[in-house]
Amino acid sequence: MNDWQRKSPLDWETYVNKLVKVAAVEKHEYEGWVLTVDPVSASIVLATFPENEKVSISFIMGHAVQEVEILQEGDSDMKQRLARIFAPEETQAYSPEELEKRKNALKTWLETNHIPVGEQGELGRTLSVAGVLTIDPPYGPEQCSSSNEIILSRVQGLVQGYLDRQ
Repeated sequence: MNDWQRKSPLDWETYVNKLVKVAAVEKHEYEGWVLTVDPVSASIVLATFPENEKVSISFIMGHAVQEVEILQEGDSDMKQRLARIFAPEETQAYSPEELEKRKNALKTWLETNHIPVGEQGELGRTLSVAGVLTIDPPYGPEQCSSSNEIILSRVQGLVQGYLDRQ
């Protein structure tokens, strides 16, 4: 077991959102932004942003890591960019104002169609349909949740129909 593998998850967490250079076995070197470190295998997940290309993700196995050098701290913009890498597309596309507009439009449409709907949660961001189904931002069929499969299916169909007409 190498020094990197002996570190604790709290030690590894200090590398997250930082630009690092990883020296690995057989004189391989990797450079990138640390997304996470697997606490079981000590493997490092790096992200790089090649020009005019989508993000590139690399995995360096924990047993191969010999040394990790921090090159740069991540600023708030970089931390947000890294956090969005694995976020669903829908959540990336809308500003808080757009989400509020979508929520209100869907709520009004449901009320117009005599479907009992309210808001719940601290910020009122979640719509509650008849107390048995919730719709979270960005208010599409995929964000509907209910333990009743029949209601879930029907409301998802209604929401999809509503979005198709927009």
